[in-house]
Amino acid sequence: MLRQSEHSLRQNSAFSEELSTNSSLQRNMPARRKTAKSASSSFWMKSLGHLLAISCLCGVISGFSDRDRAHDLMFMYPLIDGHNDLALQLRILHNNRLSQIDLHDIHKVATDITRLQEGRVQALMFAVYVLCGAQEKDAVRLTLEQIDVVRRMCTEYSDFELVTSVQELKKSKDRQKIACIISIEGGHSIDSSLPALRMFYQLGVRSMSLTHTCNTPWAESSSKLYSVFQRQNNSLTTFGKAVVEEMNRLGMIVDLSHTSLDTALAVMNHSKAPVIFSHSSSSSICNHSRNVPDSLLHELKKNRGVIMVNLHSNFISCRNDANISNVADHFDHIKSVIGAESIGIGGDFEGAKNFPRGLEDVSKYPALIEELLHRNWTDHEVADVLRRNFQRVFEEVERVRDELKANRPSEVQIPVEEVQNSCRLVLRPPNPRGLPSDQISSSRALQGPRGLLILTTVLLLSRLIMTE
Repeated sequence: MLRQSEHSLRQNSAFSEELSTNSSLQRNMPARRKTAKSASSSFWMKSLGHLLAISCLCGVISGFSDRDRAHDLMFMYPLIDGHNDLALQLRILHNNRLSQIDLHDIHKVATDITRLQEGRVQALMFAVYVLCGAQEKDAVRLTLEQIDVVRRMCTEYSDFELVTSVQELKKSKDRQKIACIISIEGGHSIDSSLPALRMFYQLGVRSMSLTHTCNTPWAESSSKLYSVFQRQNNSLTTFGKAVVEEMNRLGMIVDLSHTSLDTALAVMNHSKAPVIFSHSSSSSICNHSRNVPDSLLHELKKNRGVIMVNLHSNFISCRNDANISNVADHFDHIKSVIGAESIGIGGDFEGAKNFPRGLEDVSKYPALIEELLHRNWTDHEVADVLRRNFQRVFEEVERVRDELKANRPSEVQIPVEEVQNSCRLVLRPPNPRGLPSDQISSSRALQGPRGLLILTTVLLLSRLIMTE
């Protein structure tokens, strides 16, 4: 626009010179004609001046229009962030002692209430995550503790609001609250137990990723970091399918981020409800195992699910350094493959260290939206990405739940040999004397009436022998 303004100035100057030349040639004309010519030239000079001013003004406006549009859109459609690990950092940095911090201003993290409000973030899927090393130990206890800290921070602070349904999510937007949706990150948290899954639902959990960086006994991870539960050609076991079915019945969103490609495909073929990738990007742009290939994107489209683009630099540019343009490349590519109606945003703040320049914390989300608008994304497409796509998936998950409400809770149990967990108790009566199990059963038999008769006989015989 600046070049256009300079061009307009040059044209204006040339036109003035031409008028000046013509004026000198017409000096012998009658005064009336000269006066008319002078008035005409004045009119055109003023008109060109006005056009030049408008041109310059348009240049100024265009420099801010995408930013203004971004903020206006995010005011009407505030963001639903598909993945945030603040709860993990609260454990690491503060041992879950909320009394020692103010969630409006938290140091050493990228997420707090003040920055969420600045970034127009209206809802977050707060990840409840425990390390894979707890899988065969105390994963359930640790998960309960993380659920507790999320519930506390979202009930003790009036800016937050814990939500467990689409209706509550919509109401929280109307009340201008930041909605908290609890999501378990890693199926190892349920210890291969459908009753545990149901109890987590009762506590407010509305989403679960089937794996993290380790396989579970019933699903396969995209990571090779752990060598546990290795299987051949069985990426989703019979029990794994039962987990998906029970999540469908409960109305819990199935999250495929961190799963292997085979597991993700098997789940999409089995699930009755749409699924999400809560924090994954495009492997065509960055060929990382955590990202999603085009072939799987097409399956996601059939499933009516959503991929929520991860902002972690290593998943964006396949290196530690990235910028907003690199992030927007993922959005552009996914849109070209399956359309904007299948995309969301899952920042992964607090779960990773390196984020693109200009997207260092949750307050910077408007800069990403501005970049998409600059790339000619429509307001409708951006509104879908910001919240409407995720909201649609949540609604369809609840619709499937309502369709399955006549189904009884699943009583499927995983075979003991598939769990391979020495810490998993097989229910037996306690053995305080440390006797072998065969002797336990014998001693139990002696506690009945027949056992008492035998014991009395033995005592009598022993006395007779002693008296002799």
